[in-house]
Amino acid sequence: MERKNISLLRNGDKIREVYLIKDVTCRLTNGSNNKFLDINLIDRTGIINAKLWKCSDEQAEQIKPNKLINICGNVLDWKGKLQVKIDSFELIENMDDYDLALFVPTAPYKSEKMIEHIQNEVSNIKNKDIQRLLEYVLQDKMQELLYYPAAKSNHHAIKGGLLYHTVTMMRSAHRLCEVYDFLNKDLLMAGIILHDMSKIEEMNANELGLVNEYSIEGQLLGHITMGVRYVERISKELNIDSEVSLLLQHMILSHHYEAEYGSPKKPMIPEAELLHHLDIIDARMYDMKKAIENCEKGTFSEKIYSLDGICVYKHKL
Repeated sequence: MERKNISLLRNGDKIREVYLIKDVTCRLTNGSNNKFLDINLIDRTGIINAKLWKCSDEQAEQIKPNKLINICGNVLDWKGKLQVKIDSFELIENMDDYDLALFVPTAPYKSEKMIEHIQNEVSNIKNKDIQRLLEYVLQDKMQELLYYPAAKSNHHAIKGGLLYHTVTMMRSAHRLCEVYDFLNKDLLMAGIILHDMSKIEEMNANELGLVNEYSIEGQLLGHITMGVRYVERISKELNIDSEVSLLLQHMILSHHYEAEYGSPKKPMIPEAELLHHLDIIDARMYDMKKAIENCEKGTFSEKIYSLDGICVYKHKL
């Protein structure tokens, strides 16, 4: 029998299907103070919120993130978003019986191929200090890069998402460097590779590419500050030219552009300015594509928080 993937769910559907638990929170209802579980379920096609009402202490203890669960329930429309009301469930004891690739959103390219693409880019860098630093970083972060997402819940929050975000930005950068030929391509490519690298320490992700929480250091400092410190430390260890180190730190520091988003300085070199816009373009294009993937032509998506709460229209052209 064909799977009822999340992307196929519609209001009014009755379902019995296996999904992966991304995260779960035990809450209390207003007034009666009955316990219920607020669960986010995922498969390779998407994510949907589910509720298990009037749950017992035993059920609250059983249902944990990163477990497979076979649910029976109904799909409802709640304030413009689909939600599953769980009537009954069965936890899957032996997850080895299932192909986990069916349940984990994953980048469209193999991680090994994306790493190879980035390594080839690094091999073409002319500035030897930039090249040495990037080779060190790629070797240092190799294992985590194979599965790390670029975010917990927004753009590229998929297995291998950090690599995918990096590769697509690099491809765009090549085209724009043909237009703006005064740019230092070595510096720009390095900024693209490094700008989100410390998300590996900012978030605690498992090998399925799922983030359950941010690290303590990630919450207190964030990946921008952590990234600047990382480049500064490596530069000292490798005796990297001081201006190269300073410029790379500035690109990491300024790539969110605004202080409210974590950047205390705005870009002050052209490569840093373009890095910011490449980052924004790639993130927003990813979220727009994802928003309309399962929409009918001529309809709007649900409101997308990461896109300033807009509804994306899927045109008929």
